Amino acid sequence: MAGAAASGAVLNGLGSSFLRGTGDKRRLLGSSATATRVTTGARKSVVVAALPPKKSWIPGVKAGGNFTDPEWLDGSLPGDYGFDPLGLGKDPAFLKWYREAELIHGRWAMAAVVGIFVGQAWSGIPWFEAGADPGAIAPFSFGSLLGTQLILMGWVESKRWVDFFNPESQSVEWATPWSRTAENFSNATGEQGYPGGKFFDPLGLAGTIQNGVYIADTEKLERLKVAEIKHARLAMVAMLIFYFEAGQGKTPLGALGL
Repeated sequence: MAGAAASGAVLNGLGSSFLRGTGDKRRLLGSSATATRVTTGARKSVVVAALPPKKSWIPGVKAGGNFTDPEWLDGSLPGDYGFDPLGLGKDPAFLKWYREAELIHGRWAMAAVVGIFVGQAWSGIPWFEAGADPGAIAPFSFGSLLGTQLILMGWVESKRWVDFFNPESQSVEWATPWSRTAENFSNATGEQGYPGGKFFDPLGLAGTIQNGVYIADTEKLERLKVAEIKHARLAMVAMLIFYFEAGQGKTPLGALGL
């Protein structure tokens, strides 16, 4: 909770009109709302598209209220099942920040879960002891790994931080101008957190490459976004279980009897 409060304080202090959806974005929303009016001669009618029913994280409970059906979650986010009992996403700026944080932490958790299993199966050393065992990180040294983390990861995370507040700004001003950045590292989907493109989607799982240009497939992308966030949440829960196991001196493979 302290981390969430700190993140909220940072955003509140910045007061970004972009994140809060003010100014031009509100005017755009207003213009799009009036665009549904259809005029035919002297007759006027309003066309209203029915929204799909919102999915619930606790479908067995039919009672209303923000605990089971928060009004600030409209089901538009991938994997949105209305779970926000603490009301952390009431502010649109905070909701955007928390979704970004959930996505990034979930991706790291998925990589960590695989790494814990593979690392122990390869070396036989428990993951929570690997950092202190030179044999677990050979031929690298602890200093080299620490330097790599501080320099490379710090650089990547700082870039991500800047891109969050200024979308697509980092895809052009990259540190390697010889890599044709504008073509290879631009956001091909136009959505925050899902860059796509030839570099971030080399297998073409969410799009195709036509005449050297990456074309995103909206239907595939939406389906993969839901699948990713579900697996990310499971991986974060798995990491929490791994921490409890480590506190008892156990490993995931040991708990499974392997």
